[in-house]
Amino acid sequence: MEHVTSLDELPLRADLRGLTPYGAPQVPLPVALNVNENTHAVPDEVASDILDDIALALRDVNRYPDREFTSLREAFADYLGHGLTAEQIWAGNGSNEVLQHIMQAFAGPGRTAFGFAPTYSMYPLITQGTGARWIAGTRQDDFTIDPDDAARQVAEADPAVVILCTPNNPTGTPLGLDVIEAVYDAARGVVIVDEAYQEFAPHDAPSALSLLDGRPRLAVSRTMSKAFAFAGARVGYLAADPAFIDALRLVRLPYHLSALTQAAAVAALRNSSTMLRMVDEIVEQRERISATLEALGYRPHASWSNFVLFGGVDDPQALWRALYDRGVLIRDVGIPHHLRVSAGTEAETTAFLEALASIGSSS
Repeated sequence: MEHVTSLDELPLRADLRGLTPYGAPQVPLPVALNVNENTHAVPDEVASDILDDIALALRDVNRYPDREFTSLREAFADYLGHGLTAEQIWAGNGSNEVLQHIMQAFAGPGRTAFGFAPTYSMYPLITQGTGARWIAGTRQDDFTIDPDDAARQVAEADPAVVILCTPNNPTGTPLGLDVIEAVYDAARGVVIVDEAYQEFAPHDAPSALSLLDGRPRLAVSRTMSKAFAFAGARVGYLAADPAFIDALRLVRLPYHLSALTQAAAVAALRNSSTMLRMVDEIVEQRERISATLEALGYRPHASWSNFVLFGGVDDPQALWRALYDRGVLIRDVGIPHHLRVSAGTEAETTAFLEALASIGSSS
């Protein structure tokens, strides 16, 4: 049998030619701090509760799951607060699928999506995958966004979809509500506020959820991957106007959330107070990383997430490789003279900082 050996031999869509898939390294190193995972394990008592609910769901796994994932939407509404109801909640297999639903419904061929670079690397990939074109706006030198400048850029681009990531990945930068309001007022399309890392922000930090009332083109997305240590379960969700949710129903696959996923997520949310205790520990390690990086001569950026972006790296590839050789995996996100490291457990953080100190700051 003759095998196809390259994409060039397939009738691939023209707008996908030359693109590369998302490619964060997955290698079996002792300390993996490269993809902003919550490296803490789900607490045993919560894992037992989740397993009990999954076991119950298995009894009916021969049947299709609840297509509207009613119990899960109710649980998310209760967790988020802000007077939200189940009718204002949507969910998918990770927040990337939720964002893909948005792009399928509101972007697509002949339309554009806009975000302020540098930001989450999947945004342009999801945009292009749905046939739309990605437009990258600009930030200030310290990665912050000025509301007047943001409004001007959005008005000029006139995109179908705007995505605002706060705290921003890969920089950790928070975004003021004034920026979100300015962007919404300037946009004719939908505005998505990606709050994947919101639980790692200060406890009194405002959420864009407070802006939803009266703004039918606004949606706020979250994930269970980070604060809930649920990256392997693949559960993302958003809150928006009920009409916005109806639009996403038009493009989702039927029964897209398995019964087992729904059961596991509901059980995890029921134990949210226990699950979120990990957040304070992670924030403590994040601050420890920033302080030590500064002491070692690097320039850590202020972060409200579970990672730290740091500059002052003469040769990012060399430093990345030196850490790799010492069993520590972090991320080169493509920002010149910068690298990014996730805040892990105390032991993982210690391993990273000791490895970095052994290399020195001149790599």
